[in-house]
Amino acid sequence: MSNVINRMDRFGFLEVRSECRDGSHVIALSGELDIDGVDRVTVQLRNAEKSDAREIVLDLSALEFIDSSGIQLVIAADARSRADDRRLRLIRGPDRVQRVFDMCGVADGLPFVD
Repeated sequence: MSNVINRMDRFGFLEVRSECRDGSHVIALSGELDIDGVDRVTVQLRNAEKSDAREIVLDLSALEFIDSSGIQLVIAADARSRADDRRLRLIRGPDRVQRVFDMCGVADGLPFVD
């Protein structure tokens, strides 16, 4: 997997890695997804959506934190996916990340895979 964005700032660390393989475009996030990182992740998602990838996988398994802006990013990506062959798949984050999706009442409506 190639390291696309690796940035440290006062809000924390977010690493975004992107890889295309066998018809899948995987975007793996690690660290903290908050308002500071939303634009960077959105750019990667939009690039993947423009591609001919059969599926787009947003891997949240290494996230340590997500805030409401990160939740909104995922909801918006899902909405775009529903209008475009439903290519988006989400890999669950750790319990503390999934709890935020649950608290927002959106977990059951998103395309999480096991």
